[in-house]
Amino acid sequence: MAQCRQRRSRARGAVAVEFALVLVPLLMLVTGVAEYGRAIYQYNALTKATRDAARFLSQYAPSEPNYPVDKAKCIAVYGKTTCGGAAIVNGLSPSMVVVCDRVDSSGCGSKQFGNVAIYEGGNSSNPPAGTINLVEVKISGFTYSPMQSYLNVGALAFSDIATVMRQVL
Repeated sequence: MAQCRQRRSRARGAVAVEFALVLVPLLMLVTGVAEYGRAIYQYNALTKATRDAARFLSQYAPSEPNYPVDKAKCIAVYGKTTCGGAAIVNGLSPSMVVVCDRVDSSGCGSKQFGNVAIYEGGNSSNPPAGTINLVEVKISGFTYSPMQSYLNVGALAFSDIATVMRQVL
């Protein structure tokens, strides 16, 4: 009986030490999973923002005198047609939003947005069935900043996030 008490008294703090040794990697793992989830959430929010702005612009012809490019940029950044308030994602600004259409495609390289041929069944060997105009809303230059700095991850630059939709002729 005395030996049993001696063993318990020697092992009294062992559980606390083991818990402390396991706690640090466990907290780092949980923090990393939370940061990864936050990054995916922000990427998803940016994707939806470009989709909303492209859907808004798809209702207008780019040759109209009141073509609402600035309103579309506000939709992409703030979620509404007026600029102001909190951005959908921290660090996002209207200068990061690029709109390309058949009138101005300067921010989208050599892509074609006006009179794009469409084919029945996707078979381009047949003559075109008609043409469509496209509009692209793109967010470029967005950098994800993690909340925790002790993981020493640093900022993560997202690649361009773009949505292309059919636009009125």
